[in-house]
Amino acid sequence: MAKPELIVFLDEQGKPTGEVGPKLESHTSNTKLHLAFSCYVFRKRDNKFLITQRALSKKVWPGVWTNSVCGHPGPKEKMEDAIKRRAAFELGIKELEDISVVLPNYHYKTPPYAGIIENELCPVYVAYTDENPQPNPGEVEAYKWLDWEEYVHMLQDTPEKMSYWSKAQYTQLKELEPFRPLA
Repeated sequence: MAKPELIVFLDEQGKPTGEVGPKLESHTSNTKLHLAFSCYVFRKRDNKFLITQRALSKKVWPGVWTNSVCGHPGPKEKMEDAIKRRAAFELGIKELEDISVVLPNYHYKTPPYAGIIENELCPVYVAYTDENPQPNPGEVEAYKWLDWEEYVHMLQDTPEKMSYWSKAQYTQLKELEPFRPLA
């Protein structure tokens, strides 16, 4: 039997409290602040970036379109290692390069969805690859490589189909490298 994935709880200043909890059981209607990440993966050859549709079987936010990959670092796991682990697990992408943080202090708290609230200090990263995804069907329903204009149209034309965090991140990302030159 596989060990449950653990998440790292944080205090109000974003520092680890020393407490950890199983990922699924820790996301409730009263989710404690914890560490997570979002990553936008760019394709090196044409600078399009990958968005994914969450699997319809997901407990929370099923079927919404979102950034390339999200997840939680485990206790004492380096963020870059967590990003690579989740990209391999969710997307089948084994080679990510030039991973860098673009929003180091991004925090969000969602409204309830199926009785669950997300409450995450969630630094936002970018990474680059030329691999094509081979999605894990338990995590990803579909994917698209988009240019910025296509993504903005999705956010504006079908906001109900987009993840809460991707809509909130957009307002900050649109002014930053490597997103700004795409506009």
